[in-house]
Amino acid sequence: MSTGVIIALIVIVAAVVAVVAVAAVLAVRARGSHGGRGLKHRFGPEYDRAVARHDGDVKAAERELDALVQRHGGLHERPLEPAERDRFTARWTAAQERFVDSPREAVTEADHLLAEVAGARGFPDGDQYEEQLAALSVHHARHVHGYRRVHRVARVHMTGAGGRGGATGVAGASGAGAATGVAGAEGVDDGRAPGTEDMRAAMVEARALFDDLVGTARRDSGRHRAQQPARQDRSRSGHHLPWGFHRHQAKEG
Repeated sequence: MSTGVIIALIVIVAAVVAVVAVAAVLAVRARGSHGGRGLKHRFGPEYDRAVARHDGDVKAAERELDALVQRHGGLHERPLEPAERDRFTARWTAAQERFVDSPREAVTEADHLLAEVAGARGFPDGDQYEEQLAALSVHHARHVHGYRRVHRVARVHMTGAGGRGGATGVAGASGAGAATGVAGAEGVDDGRAPGTEDMRAAMVEARALFDDLVGTARRDSGRHRAQQPARQDRSRSGHHLPWGFHRHQAKEG
């Protein structure tokens, strides 16, 4: 074998090694974007909940959240048609109004409605609550806890345990599951029946996710954000509305 051929082979091998090394570095960097500050930025309050659930073990929490990104990060949300958006919005308004006299039924309707809207946007079907919650936690991390809260209340109201998905965490497959469940921390999983204030707070927080999913918050940011102070209208039953109606004030007087 001539010297020229040997040199050519050495150059080829060196080039292949260099390409593999660069690919490995890029892969590590890409994975690193899911961890540490990248995960904290992406998941916001869900990051803190995961760490708390792992008793402060940041690495375990980040492994779990990174697995969620690997499973659901590629999901593409389908935009709603205007008619769909209007229909969902009208149903949420009806649930708001129903809260005055029947808060538990209103929260149960909000739970079902969030599942339906998420399914319409391309997330896993609402019958797979934990998997749907897991995907939502990746794409709507700052508001997904509202869904968790109304689901807990609805579960207590409907069955006393179990609900659609049966758990308060996130989907259980592949160990990434339970990733954002914080029993008892900000919901009603402490063994007591939810009171009106629990349900009010759950609905207010769930409204933020609803707005995020239907696009209301982006289109109408000045009028009805879930975080804004609510008008405390009182009905004959003594329950409070958790927010003002965003189209009309049917119960005012």
